[in-house]
Amino acid sequence: MDLFIEKIVKRRKSAADIGLTILIIAAAFVLSYLAVIMIPGLALFLVAGFAYLAYFLISRRNIEYEYAVTNGDIDIDMIIDQKKRKRVFSGNCKEFEQVARVKSDKYTKEIRECKNVKDYTSRNENAEVWFIYLKKNQPTVILFEPNSQMIDSLFTFAPRVVYRY
Repeated sequence: MDLFIEKIVKRRKSAADIGLTILIIAAAFVLSYLAVIMIPGLALFLVAGFAYLAYFLISRRNIEYEYAVTNGDIDIDMIIDQKKRKRVFSGNCKEFEQVARVKSDKYTKEIRECKNVKDYTSRNENAEVWFIYLKKNQPTVILFEPNSQMIDSLFTFAPRVVYRY
């Protein structure tokens, strides 16, 4: 019997996201103002185009992650503005070196200082963040927020690499 578990996590906006949003709005306003002054005949179309472009760029910052665990395989998809889905990670738990909480003693200096870190979390400081450590081609750390059922499922298929406690 196949075991399928999924969870969706909404990413919180960072200060950089908010700053980028303000910058996009300011740029759209300035470009619209210049269009009205320099090209009055096309100003209405250009202003509408700048407004749509600003909306499009700002809405692309609405990101969610969907974690799906099926029989020891984990897939992480990034969902942009609840419209576009992109697979960002896919792996089998038998290929992992370690799976554990970030706040555990398994999160060693080697793992913390890994250069290739993929953050698929909500950026919530109260969330329980776990990591997947891969050494296959290049050392990689995947940060994510699974629920207990997902961890139990991964433990069932790879008990030597999944540290539940």
